[in-house]
Amino acid sequence: MLKNNIVSLFFVFCCVFLSFLPTGFEGSRAKDAYLVKAVVLSVDNADLRQNLIVRTGTQDVQVEIVQGPHKGQRTRVVNPLAGKMEFDEIYVTGDTILVEYKIHDGKIHMAFTRGYYRLNHELFLIALFGIFIVAVAGFTGLKALLSFLFAALMIWKVLIPLFLKDFSPIPISLAVVAALTASVSFLVGGWTRKGLTAFVGSFAGLVLACILAKLFAPGFHLNGAVRPYAENLLYAGFPHLDLTEIFLAGIFLSCSGAVMDLSMDIAASIDEVKSKKPEIGFGELFGSGMAVGRSVIGTMTTTLLLAYSGGYTAMLMNFMGQGWKVQQILNVNFVASEILNVFVGSFGLVAVAPLTAIAGAVMYSRKNL
Repeated sequence: MLKNNIVSLFFVFCCVFLSFLPTGFEGSRAKDAYLVKAVVLSVDNADLRQNLIVRTGTQDVQVEIVQGPHKGQRTRVVNPLAGKMEFDEIYVTGDTILVEYKIHDGKIHMAFTRGYYRLNHELFLIALFGIFIVAVAGFTGLKALLSFLFAALMIWKVLIPLFLKDFSPIPISLAVVAALTASVSFLVGGWTRKGLTAFVGSFAGLVLACILAKLFAPGFHLNGAVRPYAENLLYAGFPHLDLTEIFLAGIFLSCSGAVMDLSMDIAASIDEVKSKKPEIGFGELFGSGMAVGRSVIGTMTTTLLLAYSGGYTAMLMNFMGQGWKVQQILNVNFVASEILNVFVGSFGLVAVAPLTAIAGAVMYSRKNL
């Protein structure tokens, strides 16, 4: 129990440390820029131009700022439209939006809209999720939330800044994944043989996924720009980035959650079997772990397919609507990238079952561990 509490305190300290860790890009935004919540008082659509369903031009929005040092002030804000529905938003009186502006000679100028204000709803949903998981899982739920927070901070404070600073993406991703795997394994499984079994099995599976991604990627001829906003990085002051390596690093990073889940399932089952039958040996422990692994693998591989492909439903509908043949669809780089993603991740997932079963059988059959 003491060891588990020390592990929890360690990751609490890590989260606090990461919260204050600078990314190195805090100065990228202009120092005199303000980003605040505002309420729309009126709109002027005279400069909007519509061509079928596409609207371009600008929308003039009169707002009242409701937070920050200039709370209560009213100003005119420009809402530029790019003619793309995925980015554009049209506002009406009463909407609550996010506004960015600068101050010149004590007055607001260069004010632009930055989207609907969604932060309140996001925070409410996160808080509701936190309450729900604690209500269901108790103290284990608190530790799960801690591992969730640690993962978010590691990605935002370590992974992304190091990528932008041109550190090699794959070693960095492996290091981050190792830290995330350790947090989940030892916070949920404790500083025990169960936690260690889950860590060894899941990380071994992720290393296999990394190796397979490197081996198969050249034959797919993917340049890494298949991900949203990837190409934008090259024009935003980061032309040195290796988008392909970043794409490959994302493959085993994205499947790591499912891999940890399966590994913990098998480790927990081996731990339970050992507690009920202390005299059980290596062979039976391995068989028990594999029995659980086989049952879970069937659903988890499909889970990866659905998780990865769900975001591309509209694209596939577009291809089908134009009468594309299946072989043509499968050859499109966006689709090929998802095939690589799904099956490399699934290889790692399937491999986790025997790897975790072996690790658990070794650890639980030895009395001196």
